[in-house]
Amino acid sequence: MDRKVLYIALAALAGLFAGYFIFGNNEVSTETSSMHDHDLESNEDQLWTCSMHPQIQQSEPGDCPICGMDLIPAETSSDGLSLDQFRLTKNAMALANIQTQKVGTSGSANNTLSLSGTIVKNEEKEVVQTAYYAGRLEKLYVNFEGETVKSGQLLAQIYAPELIAAQQELITMAALKKSQPDLYNAVRSKLVLWKFSNKQIDAIESSGVVQNTIPIYAKSSGIVISKMVEVGDYVKEGQPILKIADLSTVWAVFDVYESTIDQLKKGQNITIRTKTFPEEINTTISFIDPVLNSNTRVVAVRAVLPNKKDRLKPGMFVTGEVNVSGNDPKPEEIIIPKSAVLWTGKRSVVYVKTNPDEPVFEMRELKIKNNIGESYTISEGLSPADEIVVNGVFTIDASAQLQGKRSMMNSKEPQSHSMNESVMVIPSAVQKEFEEVILNYITLKDAFVVADAENIKEGASLLLVSTAKIERSAMDKMLSSHVFRIEKMAQAIFDNETIENQRDHFIALSEEIITIAKNMDTLNSTFYIMNCPMADSNKGADWLSKDGKIKNPYFGLEMLGCGSVIDTLFTK
Repeated sequence: MDRKVLYIALAALAGLFAGYFIFGNNEVSTETSSMHDHDLESNEDQLWTCSMHPQIQQSEPGDCPICGMDLIPAETSSDGLSLDQFRLTKNAMALANIQTQKVGTSGSANNTLSLSGTIVKNEEKEVVQTAYYAGRLEKLYVNFEGETVKSGQLLAQIYAPELIAAQQELITMAALKKSQPDLYNAVRSKLVLWKFSNKQIDAIESSGVVQNTIPIYAKSSGIVISKMVEVGDYVKEGQPILKIADLSTVWAVFDVYESTIDQLKKGQNITIRTKTFPEEINTTISFIDPVLNSNTRVVAVRAVLPNKKDRLKPGMFVTGEVNVSGNDPKPEEIIIPKSAVLWTGKRSVVYVKTNPDEPVFEMRELKIKNNIGESYTISEGLSPADEIVVNGVFTIDASAQLQGKRSMMNSKEPQSHSMNESVMVIPSAVQKEFEEVILNYITLKDAFVVADAENIKEGASLLLVSTAKIERSAMDKMLSSHVFRIEKMAQAIFDNETIENQRDHFIALSEEIITIAKNMDTLNSTFYIMNCPMADSNKGADWLSKDGKIKNPYFGLEMLGCGSVIDTLFTK
């Protein structure tokens, strides 16, 4: 009986161990499999890009197909950002001085006319400090532009031989002032005209000592905005030495369309806001330019703003709102400063801050309608609620490129590399003659690769000679037009002296050569159609090569490996 109980206990224990190994291992295996699947999923999400060509996005590591550099992991977004959005740190924003501003509008659809403008110095408060007499600048007590000076402050000391003689004359005439008062008063008046104070004149007369250097005192208080001389300079009478601006008040200047200027008048209330400070500034329009700018078709409107503690800095962007109720409403137009726009070829782009509370940005392409002074009006791409980057735009664009996002240099739009898909019937006799044209084109292309000016001329000449041999009577109208353009481009390359212009014509020449080569039945060799996405102002350009190795003719040795093979031509 005891032996049976022992057997049953051993069997139960064995069963427990067997269950653990079967089901426990399965659980571990399942967990491992889950982790493995997660790793696979993570790897599948990882993209690889090129630091020089961020438009390259591949799912696995390797070499850049354009320049051959090793691909690096692209930064992936795991914080809810869309594909083309990217984030900057607050530290990066501060270091690059990134500034944003909500887009302005013109028009008065809601009985409110919205204006965009800038802070400028109050020209009525600017003073030019001049030299009252000719001489040598011995000392200058203003060290840099931006320094604060006060009215009556000593600014400089000048050695003026003419004034030394005048002082000596005063001392001499002081002894004769009772017998010749008119002559004495004339000498004294001459010093007054040279901005000597009565106190200074009395001191010279009583001491009998001539001052070797003459002081210059500030005429008004303000900020030194221009320093025009240095110690040791010789100055003429009336020559400007400093420009001082009183910034206790500044101007807000707005550009207003001629179509809406009739809604504004001097003395009208205007509410002004800045990006820097939350409070509104309520003031009135102080001036409307009576002359329309014929180039920009705008009128300058300004308001005077108090500037306590110098908070308002010249150059700041501001917006203004004017109540124009009772006037006919005008359609709104979006206005942005020119500093916000980047141009690349025919594209114009801005960077929009997509989150008002966080430094998250994305590129936006625009359609520009008009040029008005320092601003553009926009027909497409932005809305009145958008906040855009107005300072540090190139830094933002560089960050977008490094993170593999849409940028000025990378639109991420699919590019078609086909030159002309027209089907041409090329007679066999013409095809045979055109083989020589292609070979001379290859010679010309190789000359562009090494930027050999002499061989470029020779290659263009050989291309012209071989093209002239083609029998025109055997060609139809379409083929004849392509050959004609080849001759025209080859002649232009031969006539031009600068390689930049020659390369521009080589782009068009390559298009025509490739178009005909694609329609040929017989080729004397295998040819490769290659593309450089950065050529032709980043629009991309193709060329034909016998060698499958990239040798870029549009940049030469500067970017020899920039490009990729996009097609291969064989004998049909």
